[in-house]
Amino acid sequence: MNALNGNPMATTVVKGALVQLLEDFGVIVPNIVPFQYNPSKITLGISPWNPFQTTQASQGSQSPLVQPFDPEQTYGFDLEFDGTDDVDIGNPMAIATGIGSRLAALRKLVQPSSGLISDLVGAVGALAGNAATKQAERPTVPVTLLILGTAVIVPVRVTSLKIDITEFTPLLYPMMAKATIELRVLTPDAFRCRETTATGVAIAAYNFTRAQDDALAIANVSNVGTAVASMVPL
Repeated sequence: MNALNGNPMATTVVKGALVQLLEDFGVIVPNIVPFQYNPSKITLGISPWNPFQTTQASQGSQSPLVQPFDPEQTYGFDLEFDGTDDVDIGNPMAIATGIGSRLAALRKLVQPSSGLISDLVGAVGALAGNAATKQAERPTVPVTLLILGTAVIVPVRVTSLKIDITEFTPLLYPMMAKATIELRVLTPDAFRCRETTATGVAIAAYNFTRAQDDALAIANVSNVGTAVASMVPL
């Protein structure tokens, strides 16, 4: 059993989640996608800035130790969804639409949005043929947090999402599916041009996780003596 899923002595299992901080009329209405099953494998990618990849004009002008910003971090994993248990216990949503609501919430993570309620009002208006004309503006996706217990709480941008549906209800709603998702961690620099309640939460979450990493790195100093002893031949 892996660390994310807990250990055999644990009484409860902490579930991960993706939490999108949608803002409706200045109030955060979260779009929460809890992990039905924690992924068995999570791939963390770290790409430091490479000072040796410079143009000919600037070649040799950079110190090989320069790191002007935090390394780019990415997460990748698979999520499994299964609505059969919910159907067995009589969940009306699962009986009617299978796991359709969960997948809809997952797809919402990559769609431009003005908020859950505002999007619904706009969609209903478009169906009725009376959608209001708005001033042209660049659409954006709301802030999303990746939450893996208290160890990792970071703002992310979904860079890739693939959903394989393997079983359907009689009405062709999805009943079982696997989602392959890739995320890029956003640093506080990404939010400098936009200050909202959601971006404030995102920055605080990033700084909390960064501080925790720094504290754990300091705690690792206690292992230095053992490590040195193992490096020195007797």
